[in-house]
Amino acid sequence: MFRIEKDSLGEKEIPKDALYGIHSSRAIENFPDNTPFPIEWYKAVGITKLACYNTYRNFRNAALLHPDKTVSLRAINDDILDPLIYAALQVADGEHYSSFIVPAVQGGAGTSINMNINEIITNTALQKSGNKCGEYTYIDPTEHANIFQSTNDVIPTALTVAVMKLLIELEEKINLLRQRIELLEKETRDKLRPGYTQMQEAVPSSFGILFSTYNNALSRDWWRVSKCNERIKHVNLGGGAAGTGLGIPRFFIMEVVPELRKLTNLPIAHAENMPDATSNLDKWVEVHATLKAHAVNLEKITSDIRLLSSDISGDKMLTIPSRQVGSSIMPGKINPVIPEFVISAAHRIYANDMLISSLSGLGTLDLNAYLPSIGCALIDSLKLLTACDATLLNNLFGDIVINESAGYKAVIFSPSVTTALVPHIGYHKAAELAKLMKDRKIDIFEANSILKLIGDEKLKSVLQSGNLLKQGFSLDDLT
Repeated sequence: MFRIEKDSLGEKEIPKDALYGIHSSRAIENFPDNTPFPIEWYKAVGITKLACYNTYRNFRNAALLHPDKTVSLRAINDDILDPLIYAALQVADGEHYSSFIVPAVQGGAGTSINMNINEIITNTALQKSGNKCGEYTYIDPTEHANIFQSTNDVIPTALTVAVMKLLIELEEKINLLRQRIELLEKETRDKLRPGYTQMQEAVPSSFGILFSTYNNALSRDWWRVSKCNERIKHVNLGGGAAGTGLGIPRFFIMEVVPELRKLTNLPIAHAENMPDATSNLDKWVEVHATLKAHAVNLEKITSDIRLLSSDISGDKMLTIPSRQVGSSIMPGKINPVIPEFVISAAHRIYANDMLISSLSGLGTLDLNAYLPSIGCALIDSLKLLTACDATLLNNLFGDIVINESAGYKAVIFSPSVTTALVPHIGYHKAAELAKLMKDRKIDIFEANSILKLIGDEKLKSVLQSGNLLKQGFSLDDLT
C-alpha cells in the first residue's frame, strides 16, 4: 500500500506507513550508496530541532503578548508543537533510525539529512496526534518541522553536538589507557632491555623507559583532545541559510543556542560571525589533525609491541595476550590481531584526514556543499580511535607479560652494552670488548674475563640497572 506525496518536481508513491517521505525517497534514488549515516549525528539533529521547537514556543508566547505587532504572524499552536517536540525527543533518543534512509555519501550540503529527519519528525507527530503518515495539511515537514531553521545551520550545529560528545568519550578512553601504561612503566622501571635505533641494538634501556615514551605520547594526546571542544564550540544555529539570519526572528537567533546548551549540557556558544561559521569548515580540519596525531601515536605504540612480541625476535622479551585462533590451517598459530586492528584503523584515519582537508578546501563562497562527507569521516575517526583505545586497554596492555630474564640476557649479550664502559676505559678498548662479544657470541662478563680491560667488581657496578639507566654520569661515577 502506498500514499502519494508531492513536491515542486512532481509526485511519488511512498509506502503507506513510512515515516520518511518524498524528499528522502528522491535522495536514495540520486545517491545509491549503502554507507550508513552515523546515528550519533542523527540523534544530535533531534536534540537540535528540539531546541528550535522550545525556542519557537518561547518566541510565540512572547510575541502573542503584543497582538498589535503580530498581525501577520502565523503562530503554530500547541496541537502541532507538542507532537513535534515529542517526535524530536524520540529522534534524539535514536528512535526511528531505521526510517532514516539517506546514505552518508550524498550531494546537497545536508539538505537530504535535514528533510529526512523533518519527515520522520512530522510523520511521528502526525501519528501522535491521531493522523496518518503523509497528512501534511495537519503538520508539515517544512512549514512546521523546519520552522525558523535551515539545513545550513541545523546540520552543522548538530555535527558539533555529536562530535563534542564523542570527544568527551575519546578523552576518557585515552586517559584510561594512559593510566594503564603508566602503571606498566612503574612496574618495569628497572627491567632491562636493549634499546634499538634503526632496528639495530643500541644502548641499554628498560621496559619502563619504553612505556614512559608511550605514557608521555598519550598524555599529549589526552591534553590535545581535551582542548578540542573549546576549539569547535561556536555554532551558527539561528543563522539560517547563509548565517545572516534572514527571515528568522531576532529573539529566536539570540535564544536558540542557549536553549541547545541547556539541553545538551555542552559548552556550545554562538559564533560571533555566523556567516564565517557557515562557510568555513577549518575547525573540523583542526580537530581532525589532533585525531590524526593520536592515531600516529597509537600506530607507533602497537607497531613496537607487535615487533617485540613477534616470533622473529627469538627469545621473546615481551608476550601479548592470545586473543583468537590465528589460522584455519595451521594449528596453534596466534596472530597479533589487536595491533593489526589498531594499525588498520590508523591508516583509515589518515585517509579521513586527507578527505576532510581536501573537501573543506572545496567550500565555495557562502557554503560548503561537502559537509555530510566531512562530518561522516570525522565521526568515523572518532569512533575508530575510541575503539582502538578500548581494545588496547582491555585486550592488550591489561595482560601483557614482560620476560625480565630474556631482557637482561639480551642486554649483556649485546655488544652495544660496551657503550657504558667508554667513560671508564675509552672508546677503543670498549670496541675490543664489543668485537670479541660479537665474534664469539659471548656476554660482556666472559669477554672481559678474557681481555681483562676493567675490574670485575667495577664492571658489575657499571652494569647495574640503576647505573645503566640514570641520565649521564658524574665525576663520582668514575672513581
